[in-house]
Amino acid sequence: MIAAVDPGLSGAIAWLSDDGHLIEVRDLPVAKANGKSELMPAALAEMLRERPATHAFVERVASRPGAGVASSFNFGRNFGQIEGVLAALGVPVTLVTPAKWKAALRIPADKSAARLRAAQLWPGLAGTFARVRDDGRAEAALLGLYGAQTMRGGA
Repeated sequence: MIAAVDPGLSGAIAWLSDDGHLIEVRDLPVAKANGKSELMPAALAEMLRERPATHAFVERVASRPGAGVASSFNFGRNFGQIEGVLAALGVPVTLVTPAKWKAALRIPADKSAARLRAAQLWPGLAGTFARVRDDGRAEAALLGLYGAQTMRGGA
């Protein structure tokens, strides 16, 4: 099984079979602490123990132009926690830039396009991608599809 992670506080994790069948997609576990939202690494580890993956694909992220120092640091911290959880569980990780996986799947940069494409590919789970804020779910699922295709030598 493949796990794919769209990092960030509005991100998600998707599990796909090696042939690209979407099994499940869930929002990353986040909780409020000291007035701000934070990733819950222990909860993420538990999710990954419930659905063990043989490989993970994680979107390689960078700070965004115009983002403040504190928000960039927090975003990087969350990314590092995701990498740390996967490493602690012994899951090999491939980092993939958004430009690379989106180009391979012919997905425009627009997040709404990712939601629409995910709903087309997995119509039985279309409700999972229905809301504007479900873009992280769609991107995690599509990144996982890219990962499955890559592992089969097709991307």
